[in-house]
This record gives sequence, C-alpha cells and structure tokens, in this order.
Amino acid sequence: MNTDTTNVEHADTDASLPSNTVFELLLEDRRRYTLYYLSRKVGTVTLDDVVDRLAHREGTPTRDRREEIRLEFHHNHLPKLTESDVVAYDPDAETIERKPAARALDSYLELAFVDDLR
Repeated sequence: MNTDTTNVEHADTDASLPSNTVFELLLEDRRRYTLYYLSRKVGTVTLDDVVDRLAHREGTPTRDRREEIRLEFHHNHLPKLTESDVVAYDPDAETIERKPAARALDSYLELAFVDDLR
C-alpha cells in the first residue's frame, strides 16, 4: 500500500492538499462540478442553488430529482467537502462557501470543464 503524502500545490498560492484528498474530491462528478461552480462564484451560495445547478446539468430538474440530489449531496458530498476543508457550510443559513484550500484544485477543475470556459 502506498502511503505517499505528497501535497498538490496551486501556483501563486499557499493552498495545498494531500494528493489522495485531491483524487477523492475529484472522483465523483457532483463534487467535481460543485467545486468548479464554487470556483466561479464570489462569496457564499445557497445549498438550493448548488442543487438546482446539479439538477439542470443532469437533465430535467423535476422536484423529485432536486430532492434526490439534495439528499445525496447533503449526506455524501457535503461532508467530504467540509472535512477536506475546501468548503465551509453554514447549516443555519444553508450556504456553502469555498475556502482557500480549494485553490489547489483549480487547474484540475479547469481541465475537467474546459468546454464550460468557452
């Protein structure tokens, strides 16, 4: 088993994450898109906004589909994002904010969503 603890650093910042964390965060499409979406925003966004974006991206955003995405995001993806310290979540306001450590993911996110940048 490889226990390499090499950190991934983003140029021009002091943001770094263990490479295993980078791969874990970027492994799942909803997490990856959420991180990309947050990288394009300034300040906080609502959980409903993130869910709505994911629902539109994945097809027809029905009420049931949004609720399914919200439930999965809240229980599966949000904990990984907050535990990795790349986002902050305010449960009272239901807002999500990107933290400085997330900058270490920017170059990967730009590659993953190059078509969205055009």
